[in-house]
This record gives sequence, structure tokens and C-alpha cells, in this order.
Amino acid sequence: MKSLAKLRLLPCLLMQAALLTSTAYAGTSAPMSAGLDTSAFDASVRPQDDLFRAVNGHWLATYELPADKARVGSFIQLRDLSDERVRVIVEELVAKPLARKPVIGSLEQKIADTYASYLDTDAIDRVGLKAIAPQLARLDGIKDLNELAQWQGAVQGQLSLPINLNVSADYKEPTINRVSAFQGGLGLPDRDYYLNEKNDARLSKAFAAYAQYLTTLARLAGEAEPQAAAQRVLGLEQALAQAHWDRVQNRNPAKRYNPMSVAELQALAPGFDWLGFMQAAGLGGQTRLSVAQPSTATATAKLYTELPLADWKLYFKLRSLDAAAAVLPKEFREARFAFRDQALSGTSAEMPRWQRSIAELNGALGEGVGQLYVARHFSPEHKARMQALVANLMQAYRESIDGLAWMSPATKASAQQKLAKFINKIGYPEQWRDYSGLKVIAGDALGNAERAAAFRWQRQVAKAGKPVDRNEWGMTPQTVNASYSPSFNAITFPAAILQPPFFDINADDAVNYGAIGAVIGHEISHGFDDSGSQFDGDGALRNWWGEADRKAFEAIAAKLAAQFDGYSPIPGKQVNGKLTLGENIADLSGLQIAYKAYKHSLQGQPAAVIEGRSGEQRFFYGFAQVWRGKTRDEQTLQQLLSDPHSPAEFRANGTPVNHDGFHEAFVTKPGDKMFKPEAERIRIW
Repeated sequence: MKSLAKLRLLPCLLMQAALLTSTAYAGTSAPMSAGLDTSAFDASVRPQDDLFRAVNGHWLATYELPADKARVGSFIQLRDLSDERVRVIVEELVAKPLARKPVIGSLEQKIADTYASYLDTDAIDRVGLKAIAPQLARLDGIKDLNELAQWQGAVQGQLSLPINLNVSADYKEPTINRVSAFQGGLGLPDRDYYLNEKNDARLSKAFAAYAQYLTTLARLAGEAEPQAAAQRVLGLEQALAQAHWDRVQNRNPAKRYNPMSVAELQALAPGFDWLGFMQAAGLGGQTRLSVAQPSTATATAKLYTELPLADWKLYFKLRSLDAAAAVLPKEFREARFAFRDQALSGTSAEMPRWQRSIAELNGALGEGVGQLYVARHFSPEHKARMQALVANLMQAYRESIDGLAWMSPATKASAQQKLAKFINKIGYPEQWRDYSGLKVIAGDALGNAERAAAFRWQRQVAKAGKPVDRNEWGMTPQTVNASYSPSFNAITFPAAILQPPFFDINADDAVNYGAIGAVIGHEISHGFDDSGSQFDGDGALRNWWGEADRKAFEAIAAKLAAQFDGYSPIPGKQVNGKLTLGENIADLSGLQIAYKAYKHSLQGQPAAVIEGRSGEQRFFYGFAQVWRGKTRDEQTLQQLLSDPHSPAEFRANGTPVNHDGFHEAFVTKPGDKMFKPEAERIRIW
């Protein structure tokens, strides 16, 4: 649900989910009934024809996206709520009288100064380019390719480079942290923006906006011929894009695992000083690494020798300015907004500066902020209830595995062993991260951002070659998301997601199971999707499947990919069923498991009928309302090319259409738009 480089998390569930605040849905003021917001329903639409619009149709027809939002939905609404809560906490620290100001160097002082420095745009404007001048001067002084490789090693974690490094659990030996290298360095969201821009009007428009942005950055940086400079950088990035693996290729962990020595990498990809690169990154003592995209590394190294050094330096100059633009003078901030928000996402107003400051703060001192957040906004009762729900879903999954008709007994036993080793992380980490080594200077927004990035990177460096801490978290408690880590075999549910619409301690059980139950089931299912299923219960990349079982699984998965290939959220653009396959498997399996767990919770008794709706119907209503949302076309285009999640509408409808329980609950018949013959329904776990 993916930066994901830290723990190699599978894509999180809710990257583009859609919905409400703690008491009412976005755009309404109506209270929820048993956990359902019936004021958003469209009574003219039958759930048998379109569950998504039956549950969300009135809201869709009447809600207008705010000017600063590319999309609105549950993830966004709850993120806004989380940010507001953090803002209250932080501004209390900022506003403390001098005599009671947090102790200098304390966590509270660092939080207050990081937030206030980012927020103070007047101070940022007064500083001008002085703050970034030293970094640009170091870049300008580079005399050869070896120095360029060393510069890239030294700025690891500060911007996306053509080759980036990461330290995390080794795929084959998940108890040890090792180094990996992966592709990057593109200013546009995906390689398709470069490779297909001449064949698609939308991509062409985005490409032109990027060219204008680069021209503006070059002009503001003092380049004599800014338009020509932009074209040189665009040409370089197009060459990088040609070498990139596509998103579908990158979903296969076996293809991404290519361990080799630094000497072997030098032979595979000559033209780039890999040893100097590693040493400058602080990893000179590591003699081996895994190269995620070997052909990209080879092609990129070749580009270093083919393109002029001056072009590379110009490219890195503009990449550095782009990465820092939010804490550079007003003209840089405006140019960044015009491209990254208006052109790529379709928004016409900026996100409030205070909220951007919260995002920066969460990146710099996330778990420190999380300690304060949890103390105010997460109760032991919520954690205990979630632990019980997870246990119920796990039991339902165990039963589901035993009942699989397409899997052999031997592979079922291996699947059960993996399930038994799942680690559940709920609410917040047991051990909080230590930020005593991070230096924060009041009024130094760019410096604080650079030091925070360097601090994060040094934390990665310190782990290299050492045992993995399986209790480590990849998200902060105030993050609204959920995830599965294949190397840890762990599911994570931060505190901020454990509230309505996903989890309401006062709601009807049917709605909770359809919402948070499906979330839990979704994350468990990532351990058994087309990618996660390649890892065993200890987090090792290992084939624990029988050959016939894997073929049967792939045949079923192919049907699901074909189903989603048929969906078109914007004219001329389809969902990529292979790119979204893992998330679609997790949605389908998670819903199936959540439904089974809900039925078990009834202990053989029929659910109460509430406001004319059966418990089974409320379960599916609860699932569909989680995916309520609106998205601008520009954002949808970006999602289709680069996001492994299907658009919300197709998650809400494309999943239940394969569920026997849905068809039974709503008595679907031939002719209903969501009817699917029983023999054609796709069942996986």
C-alpha cells in the first residue's frame, strides 16, 4: 500500500482508498447508522447492478473535490484528521513560553523547530539559494565520472538517483541485513510518461509541463540557456527511462534478487565506479549486494560514458533543486506546485503549508511524533479489540486453506506453517526510535531536511551486515495505512487507521467485518498473493509450492488479471490487470476470509435485521463504503501507470462480483449487471 525502500513492504492496502471522518462521511453531516452512512446511498441504483454506486451514489453526485485535493476518500480524510491531531500537539510545543520551552536538544524541541522552520516561508525567502549553494558548489566542482559516482554515494537518501541503495533483510537470508541497488532518477512518475508521450495526448501534456518546469528551474538557477538546458536533461531522462524495467517486471521478487560481489557488478556494468559509490555511501565494508534490475544497471553505467559529464552535472543540479523546491524561495515553490500538483494531479490550489510541514515532520521524526500521538489518540481497548479481530481472521484463513480444492495436502501444510509464523503489529512499535543523534536548527528548513535524510540513511548504513530486527516498523503510528512485509512475514496496522470507517468500536459487527475485517484479510492475503507467496514463513525467498499447485494458482490469478484488464476508469485507458494483480488477489481473498470470520462470529445464529438490511448485506455495504471516493483524471492517469492498486470503484465492485456470499445476500439473477454465474466466479484463498 510504496518510501518502501526501508523494509521492502508490499504495496499497502489503502494508497487510494476513499471515505470519511470519525463521525460522518466527507461532504455530509449525517451520523452513521450501525456504521453505515445511508445518506450517501443512491436508492435509484440496485446493489445487484452497481454496489459501489448503490452505497455511494448520492455522495458521488453531490460532493465536490476541494481545490487542493487530487482525490478524496477514506485514506485522505483520515490522513487529514491525523494531520490535524498532530498539528494540535506540535503547535502546543511551538507556542510554549520561553521559560517552559522544551529543553534544547530534546525530542520536543526538535519536533517544534522542524515544524516551525518548514512553516516559515518568509525566512526561507530571505535565505534564498544560500542554503543549497554548498551542495550545488560540490556538484559544480566535480571533474570526472569517479567523482560523480562518489557524489551520488554521498547524497543517498536525499533524492532519487539513477541507482539507489537500500539496506534491508536479504531475500534468501532474511535474518541478515544486506545492501541492494535499484533503479530510479526519473522526474516524471513512470517510464511510460517518457516512452509513450508522443502517442498519448495526456502523457504529452504532462511531458510538456515537465519540460516547462525544468526550464523554470534552470532559469532560476542562473543557466544561460534554460530551455536548452531543460531539453538536455529531458534527453538524459528519456535514455534512463528506456533502460528501466516496467512496473510489472518489478513485481517479481525472484527477478529482483540478483546477489553479486562489487567486483562482479563492476564487470557487469563498467563505466561507473561502483566501489567509490559504495564507499562514499558509507558501505565500503560491504563486499556484496543484490542488484534489482541488472540490465538497467548495465545500461545506466554505459550512459555515464556516452553522455557528456556536463549533462550529468546539469541533470543532478535540476534534480537537486526539484527535491529541495519546497524549502527554496517562492518562485521555486510555485514552479513545483504548477508541475507536481496542477499538471500531474489536477489540483488548482496548494495543500496548506502547515499540512506539508506535518508531512516533513513525520518524515524526519515520525516515531517521535508517534509517541505523542499515541498517548492522546490510541487506547488499550482499541488494540485489544484489533488483536481479537486479527485472531478471528487468522482462524478463518486456516480453515480456508484446509478447504482449498486446487491445492495439494503437502502445499497446504506449508501454507499453514507460514500462516502460523505471521507477526502482527498493531497500533505502535514496542521500541521507539532514538532521535538523539539528529541535529535540528531553528530556522534552517533546508538544512533540517538534509540532516534528517542523512540521519535516516546512516541508520540504514548501521544495519548493513547485522541481524534483522523483526520488531522494526516501516510506518509511523499516525500513518493511515496498513501493510504486509514478506521478509518479516508481518502485517502492520498503525493506530491512525483503527477508527471509522475502517474500525468503529461502537458499530455493528457486520460493518466492522466488512471494513476492518477485509483490511486485515487483505494484508494477510498479501502473504499468499502472486509475489508474497514466493516467500516462506521465515521471510525467505523459497519455493514451498508443489509444481501443480503453483500452476493451478497462476491459472486462477490469470483470470482475475483478465477481469481487471476490462475496466476503463477514464476514456482510452484500462486498468493493468498484471500490475494490480497482487492487490486484487488481496482484496478478493481478504473479503472472502472476512466474510467467513463474520459468519463464525454469529455462532450459528442469524444476524439481526437492521433497517431492513440483513447482516450479510450490511457486511458488503460496509466494504463498499470504504471505497467511496473521487479522483481527478490527471491523478487517475498517474495511478493507472504507476500504482499497483486498482481505482476504488473497481475494488468495490470487482471484488464482490466473485463472492458467493454477495450473490446470496442480494439474490442476484441473470440480467443483473453484477451477476456472475457461479461456475465463473474466481475463488483463490
